[in-house]
Amino acid sequence: MNNDLIQTFAVYALPILFAITLHEAAHAYAAKHFGDTTAYSMGRMSLNPLKHIDPIGTILIPIVLYFAGSPFLFGYAKPVPIDFGKLRQPKRDMAWVALAGPAANLLMALIWLLFGLTLGATHVQEAFFMRMAQAGVLTNLVIFAFNLVPIPPLDGGRILTSLLPHRYAYKFAQLEPYGFFIVLALAYLRVLNFWMGPVISVASSALQLLVSPLTFLLN
Repeated sequence: MNNDLIQTFAVYALPILFAITLHEAAHAYAAKHFGDTTAYSMGRMSLNPLKHIDPIGTILIPIVLYFAGSPFLFGYAKPVPIDFGKLRQPKRDMAWVALAGPAANLLMALIWLLFGLTLGATHVQEAFFMRMAQAGVLTNLVIFAFNLVPIPPLDGGRILTSLLPHRYAYKFAQLEPYGFFIVLALAYLRVLNFWMGPVISVASSALQLLVSPLTFLLN
């Protein structure tokens, strides 16, 4: 393992761990808020990364994509168990539970962005921490965009299912057993880039706009 790879791993390890763990924890907290205690009772409403790490999705897939030269690195944790039937208003609340994960990633991207601005303002010379801040922003924006792909079982697919009329929602939800393979095919064919790029760009611009007053003051 060469030095560049070791440095890249060190820079991205913590941001990826936080991004995936807090994404799943956010789903669990939202589910409990809306009436489903399944994840809570199974100990998955936790900030402990070990509760959420999936050997394939959290470790293997990002490594394979990195060595394959993919323009986007993404992965996933063990899905939080949610019984949508236990939500107070299942069809409506499904969207909020699904949205909680990407919202957590957007919030973390903002926190990493603020961390980077703070490093710059305090003239911290250690490049490693600045690279980690940049990795934190990028990682969370990628996971944010990926999970919003409107194909079940991804969060975007669940949100779309919630918004569709009942008849169409039922038919659309039947894609779920094949959704993972559909997404992999779209990623392999690079069709997914046409979604990822614009969503990341819009989210990044929104975050930059949000912190622009602070950026102005620090400059």
